[in-house]
Amino acid sequence: MNRLTTFTLVAICLLSAAMCGGTQAPRARASERILGPCEGCEWVFIGMPETIPSTSRIAPKGEPGEPMRIVGTVVSADGKPAPGVIVYAYHTDDKGIYPRDESMHGSGVRHGKLRGWAKTDEKGQYRFDTIRPAGYPDTDIPQHVHMHVIEVGCCTYYIDDIHFEDDPRLTEEQRKYVNRKRGGNGLVMPRNENGTWVVTRDITLGMNVDDYPRGADR
Repeated sequence: MNRLTTFTLVAICLLSAAMCGGTQAPRARASERILGPCEGCEWVFIGMPETIPSTSRIAPKGEPGEPMRIVGTVVSADGKPAPGVIVYAYHTDDKGIYPRDESMHGSGVRHGKLRGWAKTDEKGQYRFDTIRPAGYPDTDIPQHVHMHVIEVGCCTYYIDDIHFEDDPRLTEEQRKYVNRKRGGNGLVMPRNENGTWVVTRDITLGMNVDDYPRGADR
């Protein structure tokens, strides 16, 4: 397979999202409108548990790969901690594949089984325990973790993926493309703590989200 550029793969991902078949996309909750453009944002609601803790898992215990922890604080535009915000994340396995969740069917399989939700605590903090993902095989696409925000009763939208500063695939060209600071800075420097990679992905609600409701619009 020829190596693909980041821009080519983005086009492929958008096309596959449109072609992903089998079932209708689930509707977002009426109180949470999807801010766009956001292809496939409906899938964040598939399988979402009714009770969501502030500390959650993406990869189950025993999943092959290097252990990783994602921590962060979610704040409003004025810098105040934002409790009760749901952070959704999904990523590939240690081979760069989105492993299929056999319990899901149709379009719901798009995000794979390595996915999870965490709701911020009273300090606006959240945490995921997982593994460090691999970049897509046979491409130049670097390692990344997809991230979405669900502001309960308001809206949902994607934010910049987590990308890793120490990933050799992350070129200067790609760095400029991925670092749009949508929802804050997604470029992180992993630190190794007792054999576990730890990364911090802080989130600023609505940052660089064009149609984000503000003030009286909320």
